[in-house]
Amino acid sequence: MKLISWNVNGLRACVGKGFFDFLAAENPDIMCLQETKLQPEQAPPIEGYHEYWYSAEKKGYSGTAVFSQPEPISVTYGLGIDAHDHEGRAITAEYPDFYLVTAYTPNAQNELKRLDYRMEWEDAFRGYVCALDQKKPVVICGDLNVAHQEIDLKNPKTNHQNAGFTDEERGKMTELLEAGFADTFRRRNPDLTGAYSWWSYRFHAREKNTGWRIDYFLVSERLMPRVRDAKILSDIYGSDHCPILLELE
Repeated sequence: MKLISWNVNGLRACVGKGFFDFLAAENPDIMCLQETKLQPEQAPPIEGYHEYWYSAEKKGYSGTAVFSQPEPISVTYGLGIDAHDHEGRAITAEYPDFYLVTAYTPNAQNELKRLDYRMEWEDAFRGYVCALDQKKPVVICGDLNVAHQEIDLKNPKTNHQNAGFTDEERGKMTELLEAGFADTFRRRNPDLTGAYSWWSYRFHAREKNTGWRIDYFLVSERLMPRVRDAKILSDIYGSDHCPILLELE
């Protein structure tokens, strides 16, 4: 089974930059999007897939989507906690042998003005996926808005305590992994440097590969033996993020 996750930073803009060509070429079983920035009625039709949209109440902001060739057993939206369920940040699709959760983690923002809320989200999200994991294995994917280790961004020293690389955010990722989840890409590529999934639009960052790895496929530890491949598709353009891929046996 092939799964792809992509923060498209506005799906309508990404469609104009080759999104459908990419989808047709890869033909994933499941495609997860973050930062769709649209309402469902504004969405283009996705042929060959069951579509599930979760939009922020604030128009043009945030939002997630799941496109699935196999029809899920069930689909739920949000974390079931009102404080976290107004920005379209998480969709859960249940399949026979796993849950899939796609997430767009809140950004701590400039001057870390949303860091306290981010910490609340992290604890709620970890509790949510751990509860699912008690029932069946979980695949978590999406823009988790944190570079976990120094290897995961080009300039760790100058970015220390900036949004996405604070000790607090990195600590919450450690807590999530220690709760029973594996970072599939890093497990398969423990020492690979220069592997990033997001680049600023400024300063020619992408052509210089001055990037961050903030998009992830995490799996319950007991799913790790089924991971056949975990890739960053860094040659695919259309957003300031590139897609990431997971193949399960």
